[in-house]
Amino acid sequence: MALGLYISVPFCRTKCTYCNFASDVFSKAVFQRYIDRVSEDVEKAASTAEQMGGNLVRTVDSIYLGGGTPTVLEIKQLEQLFVTVSQNFMVEPGAEITVECAPGTLSQSMIEGLVRCGVNRVSLGVQSFVDQEAAAVGRLHKREVVSSEIAALREAGIENIGIDLIAGLPHQSEESWKFSLQETIRSGVPHVSVYMLEIDQDSRLGRELIAGGTRYHAHFVPDEDLTADLYVLACDAFDSAGIRQYEISNFAREGMQSRHNLKYWTRQPYFGFGVDAHSMLPAEEGAVRFSTPDSLEDYVAGKPLQQTIVDRVGALEEAFFLGLRLNRGVDLDQLAAEFGNDAVSTQSFFLSELCDLELIEKQGSVVRLTPRGRLLSNEVFERFLARV
Repeated sequence: MALGLYISVPFCRTKCTYCNFASDVFSKAVFQRYIDRVSEDVEKAASTAEQMGGNLVRTVDSIYLGGGTPTVLEIKQLEQLFVTVSQNFMVEPGAEITVECAPGTLSQSMIEGLVRCGVNRVSLGVQSFVDQEAAAVGRLHKREVVSSEIAALREAGIENIGIDLIAGLPHQSEESWKFSLQETIRSGVPHVSVYMLEIDQDSRLGRELIAGGTRYHAHFVPDEDLTADLYVLACDAFDSAGIRQYEISNFAREGMQSRHNLKYWTRQPYFGFGVDAHSMLPAEEGAVRFSTPDSLEDYVAGKPLQQTIVDRVGALEEAFFLGLRLNRGVDLDQLAAEFGNDAVSTQSFFLSELCDLELIEKQGSVVRLTPRGRLLSNEVFERFLARV
């Protein structure tokens, strides 16, 4: 089975108030040092895999540069990453190669550089097509910039474009959200991701909301019920436009699902490099997961990886809660063939209970989340993990 590669670029032009990722604004002076360190890790991937107890496959069919905003790097730094990958892995012809971009960072020279690197898919962090909403959370682009950069990407031959949206941003209303949905559909992009605003201690906006304050426009954040309604509106609007939901947060036109992200949800092997990068490789008994430090300082300093051995119980647990993220659901017969009838049958009463609560539905041997279950997916997964 071919490998997916993830490369984290934790640098941004500005730190969005809602962001809870391991990314931030850093001096360009640290960029090259970071790229050199990531390149070294790519070169020693085989020894890292051996140290972690995983089996490394050299054939790669997907590469994903995320962050952060990889396009704040110099083109020569991006080229260094891709050259290092090509020197150490066998990238299949037709591999999906994705780069996350913030609108406003795609100059003509940058687009030409991406094409030279073999990039054939771009994910644009738009979040909102309403300028007031984007500005309120620290985004630097205007709606017109998004449209012009999509046109420029297509002109360069990159048609596989995704747009990210967030439901629940400050100042967002049903009317303004419908405008963002309409603009997304009008753009003709084949992939859309819709995330509901996360409220936690890991972002400035989240902390302010929890504290009941007004900084970062926190008092203009829609309540949870409206945010849920906005998510449902998105599901309906995209379905009507032929952009079908295939995962809790992801929608695509026929054949345009993210091949790289599907690896995560179907437990295929992937190897991550850079700050807060996660990996999963097959092992002699089950699988092994490992991750890098989640701060730039600790990563560059070479602090050790965190390792988790995934035994058969853990693998079954993952197969359920990752597989249920997908609209196609989980096939119990397939799980029984892999893990044994006894292991799967122990979940029958719990699955029936979730069916009674209309959080999942069962058709033949397949169980999947209902629309209500997708809205309450975290609750479903939390209850499920307590049972497996």
